[in-house]
Amino acid sequence: MLKRRRELILSASLFLALCAIALLGARYTVDYLLYRDAVSTGQSWTKYVANNLKDIETIAQGEMPSAESLSIIEQARQVGNVYRYKIFDGDGNLMVFSDHRQLIEYGDGKLGLNDAAAAKAMAMGSPTVAVKEGGFYHPAYYAEAYVPVEINGRRVAVVGTYVDQTEKREHYRTLFFYAALSIGLFTTLAFGIPAFAWYRRTQEKARADEQINFLARHDLQTLLPNRKYFFETLGFALTSLPANRTALALHCVDLDRLKDINNAYGREAGDYVIRKVAERLRFVARSTDMAACFGSDSFAILQTNVTSAGAAEALARRILDEIAGVCHYDGKQISVSGSIGTALAPQHGSDVTRLLKCAELALDRAKNDGRNCARVFTPDMAVKLAERMEVEQAIRDAIATESFELYFQPLVCLRKDRLVGFEALLRLPDGKGGFVPPSVFIPLAEEMGLIDVIGRWTMRRGCKIAALWPENLRLSVNLSPAQFLASRVSSMVEWALKDGGLAPNRLALEVTENMLLSDADAVLKELSRLKELGVRIVMDDFGTGYSSLQYLWRFPFDAIKIDRSFIDGLGGKQQNMEKIVSTIVALGHTLNLKVTAEGVENESQRKFLRKVDCDHVQGFLFGRPMPETELAGAILADFQKTMPKNVVQLPVKELPRQSLRG
Repeated sequence: MLKRRRELILSASLFLALCAIALLGARYTVDYLLYRDAVSTGQSWTKYVANNLKDIETIAQGEMPSAESLSIIEQARQVGNVYRYKIFDGDGNLMVFSDHRQLIEYGDGKLGLNDAAAAKAMAMGSPTVAVKEGGFYHPAYYAEAYVPVEINGRRVAVVGTYVDQTEKREHYRTLFFYAALSIGLFTTLAFGIPAFAWYRRTQEKARADEQINFLARHDLQTLLPNRKYFFETLGFALTSLPANRTALALHCVDLDRLKDINNAYGREAGDYVIRKVAERLRFVARSTDMAACFGSDSFAILQTNVTSAGAAEALARRILDEIAGVCHYDGKQISVSGSIGTALAPQHGSDVTRLLKCAELALDRAKNDGRNCARVFTPDMAVKLAERMEVEQAIRDAIATESFELYFQPLVCLRKDRLVGFEALLRLPDGKGGFVPPSVFIPLAEEMGLIDVIGRWTMRRGCKIAALWPENLRLSVNLSPAQFLASRVSSMVEWALKDGGLAPNRLALEVTENMLLSDADAVLKELSRLKELGVRIVMDDFGTGYSSLQYLWRFPFDAIKIDRSFIDGLGGKQQNMEKIVSTIVALGHTLNLKVTAEGVENESQRKFLRKVDCDHVQGFLFGRPMPETELAGAILADFQKTMPKNVVQLPVKELPRQSLRG
């Protein structure tokens, strides 16, 4: 009896010990899974934001996030359990703050907070993640992750993400409670609960990954598939064509004059129009079709199972009818229309690149035909496509073989009839002894995303050449709007000046009004940085835009350049042209700006410009664009105007060519 009692006590003790071990094991396992869930979720969201903010570097330097970045932060903050985002600079200073109570706050280190965890993540170059109990400003249980952001091997910022884990913890604790009860009765179940918790954790992680994947494949404003996702689907559909024995159609859709809507009603109205158009495209597309958003005013529809060209044209007409109409916004009626270019596969192309180019050529035809219409790619456009592809290849070859050339057109002081500098003009050899017109290859290089590489080479090469000129001569270089979108121009110019050994005051940068219209505030800030370097800023093509005067008082330009269309009109049938030119010159002098007239080709134009006291002139009358090898002669000829005839000038050596990539 005593022995059986001992055995019972021993069995009970063993049972309780097993229960205690299982209980502790279950609790440890659940806590560990909860911690890993918090770590992985916080780290995933942080990396998502860090990888998708294209202007993260400038944000870390104190700049206002772009509209796209604000949209990404807001969208990410609304999905999942993320309740706060922070962006720090390299020293751990808080630059941007966004949470559920306050949408966004930013400042050039003015938020007054230095975070040791952010500084540690930057110093280590690896993420730091912590799971903490909450307080007054935080949920009861949350994870905070700090991830350093690297661009081209440089750590530029740290993104911090705060994820609310309270609900999950309560969920896991509930599971733990029932597991404890079950352990008391069935010890073996103690080993099943952690497995179930792991499964739930895996499911939660899968849902979070699914949300992140959705954001990566869709446009945040319209929630339509983005360009990358669309092209992946289009590529798969093209590979399936031989098996399906059907055709498909690619419809490229552009909104007409969205920029005018933004200027007239504000960017918020333009964004509203974009969202409404996206809804209409989603409505007109069949369940087997796919509508996508390519950008602010560009859309596309992939039409599958196309039985004939007429079926594709019919859908294009329905798209036009659906887009066209009025959008009501804030009590205003905004007229909306679109242009469509359509290409068929395999008739017009069997790969994504060619099919897209055909559709874009058809879209260009629609725009040239007056907009608000649809055009299908036709054989006559193939000639233009071949020419375009030939120029594209020439651009790539010129970059690879370093065969771009710089020509220089003289810039002359009208009062003294003396050379004051040269304007650098980029030339692309056509392989036939001539050059591709800049009006053709420069816009194409911008579309190809190569203008930044070409612009860097132009700036660096021009500065190296100008550094060998007499110090009284300056270099003038045109800047493309696409360069401001591709990179920080001020850094590129600063590096080119130092590399070439050219004094900043000898460089003049010419910008057009179109550049300012794209994003005036951002461009004006970048131009201010250039002014701080000491370079001169010139407004090119002055008088051709409707808001040129607006920018003269918003930014301290050094000079204005009268568009050649005004100079061409001097002495012609347009009797008021002389009054307009003289008024522009007087306006420039009143604002203490130098005034340059381009396109001067005859003596009567020069006499008139001298009469109205124009400062500088440029045109065929004073010299055509010349290659680098002829610069020494032109400079020497100008110098000899003030030298005795018996003085001999030594020849100037030609500067060696420089790499586009160096």
